[in-house]
Amino acid sequence: MSIASIMVSLDLGRSAADRVRLAADLAGRFEAGLTGLAARTIDAPAPVGDIVTAQETYAKDRAALVDALARAQDVFERNGGAALRREWRQAEADPEAYLIQQARGADLVVLGRDPRQDGADAMGAAPGAVLMEVGRPVLVVPPGVDRLKAARIVVAWKDGPEARRAVTAALPFIALADQVFVVSAGREARLEGAEEVSDFLARHGVHVTTHRLDAAAGDIADAIIRFAGRHDADLVVMGAYGHSRLREWLLGGMTRSILQTSPLCCLMSH
Repeated sequence: MSIASIMVSLDLGRSAADRVRLAADLAGRFEAGLTGLAARTIDAPAPVGDIVTAQETYAKDRAALVDALARAQDVFERNGGAALRREWRQAEADPEAYLIQQARGADLVVLGRDPRQDGADAMGAAPGAVLMEVGRPVLVVPPGVDRLKAARIVVAWKDGPEARRAVTAALPFIALADQVFVVSAGREARLEGAEEVSDFLARHGVHVTTHRLDAAAGDIADAIIRFAGRHDADLVVMGAYGHSRLREWLLGGMTRSILQTSPLCCLMSH
């Protein structure tokens, strides 16, 4: 596994520049290309009495869109300097749908934890929607984080295809880590095969240990974040659990809690 192409989602939120710097640093570390991407739709016009007024309204909204995309590109260009190869893409489109479409050529997608709370406008791509459809590993970056060392990594293990894909996607990070902690929790933790995952990683030359947390179902996300904090980890690797139905994004409790509260970067796969 290698990372040759990283795609970062841009908006006009407070953490957009930090997110680009983090993605650019990763691109430099992995000698990968970096693509910045932004999209936004134009609101449907309200009913008006004449065509001239409608055209004027659309022209005004179109100019605002062009200006917003230009400002997002400027954030990308000013903060993506560590990447050797850079590319910019933009569109008048739904931001999640456009990112999902364009990510077919990416090894890793980087986006904010909650762009709406970060002050982003309608260009913000919600991670839940992207995770359920993108078919690529997603690195979710919390506000205020502009660098990911990934020297100490927590693998939040719950046996299933989501977690297995996440571990495979994280191998480029795991291979460079000083220490990896495979953590399981809940009533079925001893049956989840965490020890086998540790053995698998050890065969890749990783310094890895296995841990079982004593946490009730509703407290697992907090327990994992506390464990990561105690062990000075800055990356959590986990499966993203949930499903989509007619563009309604339904996330499992642990996935939703991590997306809403984690102060650490999370590499997720669905």
